[in-house]
Amino acid sequence: MPQRDSAPIGAPCWVDLLTSDPDRSRAFYGQLFGWTAEDAGEEYGGYISFFKDGLPVAGCMRNDSQSGSPDLWSVYLATDDAQATTEAAVAHGGQVLLPAMEVMEMGSMAVVADAGQAAIGAWQPGLHKGFAILGEPGTPTWFELHARDYDASVQFYRHVFNWDVHVASDTPDFRYTTLGEGDGQLAGIMDAAAFLPDGVPAHWSIYFGVDDADSALAKIVDLGGAIIRPAEDTPFGRLAQAADPTGALFKLVAGP
Repeated sequence: MPQRDSAPIGAPCWVDLLTSDPDRSRAFYGQLFGWTAEDAGEEYGGYISFFKDGLPVAGCMRNDSQSGSPDLWSVYLATDDAQATTEAAVAHGGQVLLPAMEVMEMGSMAVVADAGQAAIGAWQPGLHKGFAILGEPGTPTWFELHARDYDASVQFYRHVFNWDVHVASDTPDFRYTTLGEGDGQLAGIMDAAAFLPDGVPAHWSIYFGVDDADSALAKIVDLGGAIIRPAEDTPFGRLAQAADPTGALFKLVAGP
């Protein structure tokens, strides 16, 4: 079971859910992925931590609708200096959405928009090191940016989060860059400008591992969610996209 004590700098280290119905989300993901949940307490704003087999795997917070944001999943990349990351983001064509702030002894966080206007979190670990398990059923397995400005986005992550970038494909139909290479790949950036619908901004997606994508989709529907994209076989596994009961989107991967 792939476990880790901490994430490499620049790598995805945490995911959390902004939801208008924390209780329903808690029940949904608990039944779908076998997660247990723990309230962090009022001092953390009602934040909920999810665990898989006793290991931290994701978080959840209430969407109070004041920001106008829909319910969604967010990705955080590891940094050793959240404040410096926000400054680098601005210097390389991004903007600060949430300034660097301490989360008590847990660590420090910030949220920036990258050079292609996709939101990405930064996490400087304190006591909280991020998810301790990944790449298994019921855990985060892959992290992917669908970019509208591919070239600028690749350079942004290279300079701001110190990505070791590798071109996986550079054909007119499929341009893709990864953080790391081979078995050490940790995340990807896809040129999505040609297929993102009008009005859909650049954004990060999270793939959660499952044993069987088709069975997982059926269970999602039974639990009040929806199928956005049916399961299909790809060289990277059997992939699908779904929405939870409040509309937050996520993806599934089984195999390869």
